[in-house]
Amino acid sequence: MRQDPEFFADRPMTLVYIGKRLAESQSVEDALTNAGVDYAVEVDYYTGGVIFRRERAGAFFYVEDSSAAPARAALQAGGFKALEAASGTDREIASQ
Repeated sequence: MRQDPEFFADRPMTLVYIGKRLAESQSVEDALTNAGVDYAVEVDYYTGGVIFRRERAGAFFYVEDSSAAPARAALQAGGFKALEAASGTDREIASQ
């Protein structure tokens, strides 16, 4: 279920998905909610494009570290490619 970043307090969070389009992001929200995973979403920027690289806005989906595996499984079941675990480093929600 979608939660505000404050819900997670100081618990470590993991970035599991970056939604590039609104419809895609809404489907990701449905997949995580239906799986019973608590998550936070925030708009952030990423670099996209091959020839003409530019900065684009996307929906960044974060879950608690302990929920990362179930979240990735739910995303995969929904047909999405979840981000792999970072090598020993966790990203914090940027607004904190």
